[in-house]
Amino acid sequence: MKCYIMVVKIEARREDSPRVQEILSRYGCYIRARLGLHETRDVCSDEGVLILQLDGDMAEMEKLEEALNAMKHVKAKLVVLD
Repeated sequence: MKCYIMVVKIEARREDSPRVQEILSRYGCYIRARLGLHETRDVCSDEGVLILQLDGDMAEMEKLEEALNAMKHVKAKLVVLD
């Protein structure tokens, strides 16, 4: 069984979250699970990390990665574990 995980770093959450959400919604059928992490101690951090468990067509997962990486303050990496 292959496991598809995408890690997404967002460096400007306040600015980029609406567009990131729009992209994730477009590819929502391929997202099995989503975990969002950011610093919350004294102030809501402007940086965050998303961890996505993906499933389905590899070409669509790669398109999701490309769409996220096209954003200035977002970095995405697809990891495939055998």
